[in-house]
Amino acid sequence: MQVVTEQIRNFLQYTAVQFIDHPDRAQLKVTELGPNKLRFKIILERSDVAYLIGRNGFSASAIRGVVKAASERASVQATLQIHSHEEEAEMLAREAQS
Repeated sequence: MQVVTEQIRNFLQYTAVQFIDHPDRAQLKVTELGPNKLRFKIILERSDVAYLIGRNGFSASAIRGVVKAASERASVQATLQIHSHEEEAEMLAREAQS
């Protein structure tokens, strides 16, 4: 699973930089949710989220399609979330209160 994780990580890092204005503020987090289950989370500046998602979500959908195809080839289930730094902070605060 390590190989597919690195391949997808490299793909996302390369792809995200092509769409956004502030690559220096971008973060990519990978969480292993269980055996053969991964979550990739891209955290961006609020203005960059719209660029990466694209009009009507077409860019994000295409990126998710590639992630899904690459992960399924290795019998791994992978999801991709795209958030702003503010949304991520709110989610972490909610988790801390639970």
